[in-house]
Amino acid sequence: MSSEDVRYRPTVPVLWWTHKLSYFVFVMRELSSLFIAWLVLYLLLFVRAVGRGETAYADFLDWATSPWLVVLNVVALAFLVLHTITWFSLTPQAMVLAVGGRRVPPAAIIGAQYVGLGIVSAFVYWLVTR
Repeated sequence: MSSEDVRYRPTVPVLWWTHKLSYFVFVMRELSSLFIAWLVLYLLLFVRAVGRGETAYADFLDWATSPWLVVLNVVALAFLVLHTITWFSLTPQAMVLAVGGRRVPPAAIIGAQYVGLGIVSAFVYWLVTR
Protein backbone atom coordinates (compact mmCIF):
# COMPACT_ATOMS: atom_id res chain seq x y z
CA MET A 1 0.00 0.00 0.00
CA SER A 2 1.48 3.31 -1.02
CA SER A 3 1.20 6.53 0.92
CA GLU A 4 -1.19 7.83 -1.76
CA ASP A 5 -3.72 5.13 -0.86
CA VAL A 6 -3.85 6.18 2.76
CA ARG A 7 -6.10 9.18 3.15
CA TYR A 8 -7.35 10.90 6.22
CA ARG A 9 -10.99 10.07 6.81
CA PRO A 10 -12.41 11.78 9.85
CA THR A 11 -14.76 9.72 11.93
CA VAL A 12 -18.28 11.04 11.99
CA PRO A 13 -20.31 10.44 15.14
CA VAL A 14 -23.50 8.42 14.70
CA LEU A 15 -25.60 11.26 16.06
CA TRP A 16 -23.97 13.99 13.96
CA TRP A 17 -27.40 15.24 12.92
CA THR A 18 -28.34 16.18 16.49
CA HIS A 19 -25.80 19.01 16.63
CA LYS A 20 -27.69 21.40 14.36
CA LEU A 21 -31.45 22.07 14.43
CA SER A 22 -31.89 22.09 10.64
CA TYR A 23 -30.19 18.67 10.36
CA PHE A 24 -32.29 17.32 13.23
CA VAL A 25 -35.56 18.48 11.64
CA PHE A 26 -34.46 17.03 8.29
CA VAL A 27 -33.76 13.59 9.79
CA MET A 28 -36.99 13.65 11.82
CA ARG A 29 -38.93 14.53 8.67
CA GLU A 30 -37.37 11.59 6.85
CA LEU A 31 -38.11 9.34 9.83
CA SER A 32 -41.72 10.53 9.77
CA SER A 33 -42.29 8.55 6.57
CA LEU A 34 -42.14 5.33 8.60
CA PHE A 35 -44.89 6.59 10.89
CA ILE A 36 -46.96 7.78 7.92
CA ALA A 37 -46.67 4.26 6.49
CA TRP A 38 -47.80 2.85 9.85
CA LEU A 39 -50.85 5.13 9.90
CA VAL A 40 -51.79 4.06 6.36
CA LEU A 41 -51.52 0.41 7.39
CA TYR A 42 -53.52 1.10 10.56
CA LEU A 43 -56.32 2.73 8.56
CA LEU A 44 -56.35 -0.15 6.07
CA LEU A 45 -56.67 -2.60 8.97
CA PHE A 46 -59.51 -0.48 10.33
CA VAL A 47 -61.36 -0.49 7.00
CA ARG A 48 -60.81 -4.24 6.70
CA ALA A 49 -62.24 -4.81 10.18
CA VAL A 50 -65.30 -2.68 9.39
CA GLY A 51 -65.85 -4.62 6.18
CA ARG A 52 -65.70 -7.97 7.95
CA GLY A 53 -68.54 -7.26 10.35
CA GLU A 54 -69.26 -6.40 13.95
CA THR A 55 -67.08 -9.08 15.52
CA ALA A 56 -64.00 -8.10 13.53
CA TYR A 57 -64.69 -4.44 14.28
CA ALA A 58 -65.00 -5.16 18.02
CA ASP A 59 -61.75 -7.16 17.91
CA PHE A 60 -60.03 -4.27 16.14
CA LEU A 61 -61.25 -1.81 18.78
CA ASP A 62 -59.98 -4.09 21.56
CA TRP A 63 -56.60 -4.27 19.85
CA ALA A 64 -56.56 -0.52 19.12
CA THR A 65 -57.06 0.39 22.79
CA SER A 66 -54.03 -1.51 24.01
CA PRO A 67 -51.65 0.92 25.76
CA TRP A 68 -48.65 0.25 23.52
CA LEU A 69 -50.72 0.88 20.41
CA VAL A 70 -52.17 4.10 21.82
CA VAL A 71 -48.63 5.33 22.55
CA LEU A 72 -47.49 4.32 19.05
CA ASN A 73 -50.39 6.19 17.47
CA VAL A 74 -49.77 9.31 19.56
CA VAL A 75 -46.11 9.30 18.46
CA ALA A 76 -47.24 8.69 14.87
CA LEU A 77 -49.63 11.64 15.14
CA ALA A 78 -46.79 13.88 16.31
CA PHE A 79 -44.70 12.79 13.33
CA LEU A 80 -47.70 13.32 11.04
CA VAL A 81 -48.00 16.91 12.27
CA LEU A 82 -44.24 17.45 11.78
CA HIS A 83 -44.45 15.99 8.28
CA THR A 84 -47.41 18.20 7.37
CA ILE A 85 -45.83 21.39 8.70
CA THR A 86 -42.50 20.78 6.97
CA TRP A 87 -44.21 19.73 3.72
CA PHE A 88 -46.35 22.85 3.66
CA SER A 89 -43.29 24.99 4.41
CA LEU A 90 -41.33 23.47 1.54
CA THR A 91 -44.08 23.75 -1.07
CA PRO A 92 -43.36 27.37 -2.15
CA GLN A 93 -39.75 26.38 -2.86
CA ALA A 94 -40.78 23.41 -5.00
CA MET A 95 -43.70 25.06 -6.78
CA VAL A 96 -43.53 28.53 -8.24
CA LEU A 97 -47.07 29.79 -8.71
CA ALA A 98 -47.77 32.88 -10.80
CA VAL A 99 -51.09 34.66 -11.16
CA GLY A 100 -51.40 37.45 -13.69
CA GLY A 101 -47.67 37.38 -14.35
CA ARG A 102 -46.81 37.98 -10.67
CA ARG A 103 -45.41 35.38 -8.32
CA VAL A 104 -47.74 34.39 -5.49
CA PRO A 105 -46.03 35.06 -2.14
CA PRO A 106 -44.90 31.94 -0.25
CA ALA A 107 -47.06 32.87 2.76
CA ALA A 108 -50.17 32.82 0.55
CA ILE A 109 -49.33 29.35 -0.77
CA ILE A 110 -48.70 28.01 2.73
CA GLY A 111 -51.83 29.69 4.06
CA ALA A 112 -53.94 28.25 1.25
CA GLN A 113 -52.72 24.77 2.14
CA TYR A 114 -53.74 25.21 5.78
CA VAL A 115 -57.14 26.53 4.71
CA GLY A 116 -57.55 23.51 2.42
CA LEU A 117 -56.50 21.19 5.24
CA GLY A 118 -59.04 22.83 7.54
CA ILE A 119 -61.85 22.48 4.99
CA VAL A 120 -61.07 18.82 4.26
CA SER A 121 -60.72 18.07 7.99
CA ALA A 122 -64.05 19.73 8.74
CA PHE A 123 -65.72 17.77 5.94
CA VAL A 124 -64.29 14.46 7.20
CA TYR A 125 -65.36 15.36 10.74
CA TRP A 126 -68.86 16.12 9.46
CA LEU A 127 -68.99 12.79 7.59
CA VAL A 128 -67.89 10.81 10.63
CA THR A 129 -70.15 12.52 13.18
CA ARG A 130 -73.36 12.86 11.22
